[in-house]
Amino acid sequence: MIELYESQRAMRNMRKAAMQRGVVAVLDIGSSKIACLVLRFDGTEPITDDGIGSLAGQSGFRVIGAATTRSRGIKFGEIAAMTETERAIRTAVQAAQKMANIRVDHVIVSFSGAEPRSYGLAGQVEVESTMVSEQDVARVLSACDVPDFGSNREVLHAQPVNFALDHRSGLSDPRGQIGQELATDMHMLTVNAQAIQNIAHCMKRCDLELAGLASSAYASGISALVEDEQELGAACIDMGGGTTGVSIFMKKHMIYADAVQMGGNHVTGDISMGLQIPMAMAERIKTFYGGVVATGMDDREMIEISGDTGDWHHDRRQVSRAELIGIMRPRVEEILEEVRGCLDAAGFEHMPSQQIVLTGAASQIPGLDGLASRILGSQVRLGRPMRVHGLPQAATGPGFASAVGTCLFAAHPQDEWWDFEIPVDKYPSRSFKRAVKWFRDNW
Repeated sequence: MIELYESQRAMRNMRKAAMQRGVVAVLDIGSSKIACLVLRFDGTEPITDDGIGSLAGQSGFRVIGAATTRSRGIKFGEIAAMTETERAIRTAVQAAQKMANIRVDHVIVSFSGAEPRSYGLAGQVEVESTMVSEQDVARVLSACDVPDFGSNREVLHAQPVNFALDHRSGLSDPRGQIGQELATDMHMLTVNAQAIQNIAHCMKRCDLELAGLASSAYASGISALVEDEQELGAACIDMGGGTTGVSIFMKKHMIYADAVQMGGNHVTGDISMGLQIPMAMAERIKTFYGGVVATGMDDREMIEISGDTGDWHHDRRQVSRAELIGIMRPRVEEILEEVRGCLDAAGFEHMPSQQIVLTGAASQIPGLDGLASRILGSQVRLGRPMRVHGLPQAATGPGFASAVGTCLFAAHPQDEWWDFEIPVDKYPSRSFKRAVKWFRDNW
């Protein structure tokens, strides 16, 4: 049996079970914070649901518990120390459960890092009768020629992003339509298998059932991009602590995702080294005084730095804001140059619309949008996550884009390859013959 397919299938079934019970938790595992939101579903899943619309946040669920805690044991969006991460996740989940006053068994997790790679696949079949059936869709998806992406990789998302029926392209759902030849384009995102195995193992240690996995770059895109941007084409740059996620959307589907292994923590590290101060103080100075564009005023604005070495002259120092900006700007430019490389690799400049939306906690550095539009050469705006029912005020900032996006993903997951009954002998040629042993071991 093809076990990767089965493991995703099993998670989908767990999500359904959780929805029927009415409660599911969303866990966003980041390099600087772990956020947990508890969602209550009212049992009436909206029937008319065409993906993530403007009312997605208004239908089906409300947030009844929320908590965040500082990340521990996570580097570049991946678990580096299991025991510390487990402790941090337990802290966040318990605090969110306490606020919601309910116990949660099922979680849907979003994470960054894990070296995402995007593939665009195509498949084509003859329609069996004159009308396109569910089986035809399953057959065309299984006809996609999957590249050999390596034994240490795992498919995280595999979404049909376009269907064509007899030269009529741009169909979002061909079922029930009449035609002879059905073709599809599928976007597949693979990640490092070990990162997923570690998350599955960590959830098991926390006594939680894993009911879904999502890439944070994808989650941030569905919460920070408005409907027009998702439809016409836009890129979402999610600047977190340890990584910066890049996702490109078109016709309401993610068509590309990548990650840069740098984020806000690297800027903090540069300040800490440059001014020879502890990381906690560097973070505070970055938050209160940071920026990337210096004006004449900044030479005169002095920042007090106090230390506790016992050396009074060393402890009582002042640096100008211009000096701080001089330390921050090169690293921010480096991150944006890397992002530019990702967008170029994806062919972003050939898209009809080249809107870029910056989100994530590190996107709040003053002057970042101007610098980004210079380096990325597009219209850039700062994005906050979509409003959803019951979300506490503290969780409405850009740092919560991927957590809120994971809520939307939990409520309205887009069709993925494994949602269709694909006959076993029709699996894509070279792809999933490899047995994914961890599923057997972990469930």
